[in-house]
Amino acid sequence: MSLFSYLLFCKKNKHFTFSMAIIRIKFKSINYTGIMIGGNAMAFQTEFEFVLPRGYIDESGNLHKKGIMRLATAADEILPMRDPRVQQNPGYLTIILLTRVITRLGDLKALDTKVVEKFFTSDLAFLQDFYQRINEMEAPRVKAVCPKCDHEFETEVNFLGETRE
Repeated sequence: MSLFSYLLFCKKNKHFTFSMAIIRIKFKSINYTGIMIGGNAMAFQTEFEFVLPRGYIDESGNLHKKGIMRLATAADEILPMRDPRVQQNPGYLTIILLTRVITRLGDLKALDTKVVEKFFTSDLAFLQDFYQRINEMEAPRVKAVCPKCDHEFETEVNFLGETRE
């Protein structure tokens, strides 16, 4: 569990108000980020379940279709650029990136580039689209009430310590 806190600004009466706490937790093997503002909590996912259209068939002939993908970090997109396989073939970036962000696929104990290389093209295309959709979501918005003046407002949580009304 990790915790970050921010101070919110009430624009109506031009004063800083209560803090907003951001808590990261794991529940039933899915990671969530929780936001606590003035006693009101909101959570959003950092990991997302998916089902491959065709599925991966392992060396024993077992089919693996259900998986979990986490949100990408800056390191997930930057570090693979140093990999010689990506420098030689920029298309290999997709393989490494998916290997980093897929946290589970069926009953596989580990997922590496050799597994991702064996995905059917329809599954690879599905995962690329899924990656884009979960990582390009708008910043979450939360409703808040200033405890000093009872001003109700909605603010965007952008994790940079800034909020917008």
